[in-house]
Amino acid sequence: MKTFQLTAEPRTELGKKASKALRKEEKIPVVLNGGKLVDLPFTGTLEAGEKVVELCNNKGIIATDLTVTADAVRKLIYSPDIFAIELTVNGVKKNAVLKDLQFHPVTDKVLHIDLLEVNEEKPVVMEVPVKLEGHAEGVKAGGKLVLSMKKLKVRAIYTNIPERIVVNVDDIKLGQTKKVGDLHYEGLELVNAKNAVVCAVQLTRAARGAQAAAAAAGK
Repeated sequence: MKTFQLTAEPRTELGKKASKALRKEEKIPVVLNGGKLVDLPFTGTLEAGEKVVELCNNKGIIATDLTVTADAVRKLIYSPDIFAIELTVNGVKKNAVLKDLQFHPVTDKVLHIDLLEVNEEKPVVMEVPVKLEGHAEGVKAGGKLVLSMKKLKVRAIYTNIPERIVVNVDDIKLGQTKKVGDLHYEGLELVNAKNAVVCAVQLTRAARGAQAAAAAAGK
C-alpha cells in the first residue's frame, strides 16, 4: 500500500458554526478515531483536540479533532488508490487510514473526514480495488468477462493490505462465476458475503448462437 504524508492541526472549536467557518477558509474538519483505550472515569491529561469517547464496561477511547486544508488531501481523496497515511500533528507522527468521507449533496465538496489510527497489532477493515488477471477460457469461447465487484472488503494488519486484490480468471468457463468464497490470500480475510459474485463470463449472443449450432449439429 502506498504512503501519503499529511499534516493536520488540532481543532478545539467544535460545532456547526465553527465547522462552517473552517470550510470558508478551504479547510476540512477531521476526526481521528481508534486512539488509546482508557479507563473511565478518565483522570489523565488530554492534548489539544483530544477527547474521550465513551464505549462500554467503563472503557473509553481517545479521539482527536483535527483540521486539514482541502489542497492537502486532494490527492488522497480523488484517487483510485488506497493509502497508509503518515499523519503529523504538532510534530508527533501517527499512522492512519481513510475511514469515511462526507460530501456536500450539491457542490460535492468534502465536508468531513474520518480517519482511523492504526498499528501493526490490530487488524482493520478496508475496501481494496479488484484487478482481474489472465485470459478466461470462456472469453476464448466467445463469452464476455464482467467485473461485478470493483472493490472487496479486507480485514488485515494495515501493513499487509495490498494496493489491489488480484483475481486470476484463467479457469472461468462460459456461464461460470468466481465468488468471494473462491478467493484466498495469505494474511488477508475477505469479509464480503462468500456467495457474492466477483466476476463472471457471460454468454454473448454470438456464443449462444454457437452453442445452439453445435447442439443442432450433434443431433
